[in-house]
Amino acid sequence: MSKRILVVEDEKEIADLIAYTLKKESFQVDIASEGNEALKKLRENQYDLLILDLMLPHIQGLEICRLVRSNPSMKKTGIIIVTAKAEEFDRVIGLEMGADDYVTKPFSPRELIARVKALLRRINTEKKEENIINIKDLVIDKEKYLVVVRGEPIKLSATEFKILLYLAERPNKIFSREHILDAVWGQDIYVEPRTVDVHIRRLRMKIEKDPENPEYIKTMRGIGYFLEE
Repeated sequence: MSKRILVVEDEKEIADLIAYTLKKESFQVDIASEGNEALKKLRENQYDLLILDLMLPHIQGLEICRLVRSNPSMKKTGIIIVTAKAEEFDRVIGLEMGADDYVTKPFSPRELIARVKALLRRINTEKKEENIINIKDLVIDKEKYLVVVRGEPIKLSATEFKILLYLAERPNKIFSREHILDAVWGQDIYVEPRTVDVHIRRLRMKIEKDPENPEYIKTMRGIGYFLEE
């Protein structure tokens, strides 16, 4: 699926040039000519990248940048500022507000495309890394539901995977059986607390070298279980 980009630029000729250049590279492109329109489009659509002018009617580009970065749902939206303001102060403020890159006018379309592609590659790499958990010789791929221990893929049931992932995302934190039950099975389903013990025992059989002396899933007697980093 092609990446979707929002161009926020009040000079129509420049906006059209940027959009034309991006579309030639098979990106999906929307244009907003002022701040309020940009925020409306950002609320209604999911964008991979925002190309943002600083000097805009109604709402300035720096304020849009700040609002985007303060919204968790747009945490991974890339931001490239494109502006005639070439002073170092403006560049620094833009980057401090959360912009990823900065291009000054006049710019080369080829340079802009190179920066867009480089930023999208970086964002994509960061997203992939977020889906991978590495703890010692244990690798969990959240997206592929894959678990590898000491280089060997391990087959887990859906419930075993959920328990392992829950503990791995919160390493060294101890959870009672009841807490794990609520987190994995949900509060609306009644399951015997000892069911957690059964699944933990099965997990240990599959991922531990010595299930009786576990390296990963450990027990805090009388309290619960935790996954040790």
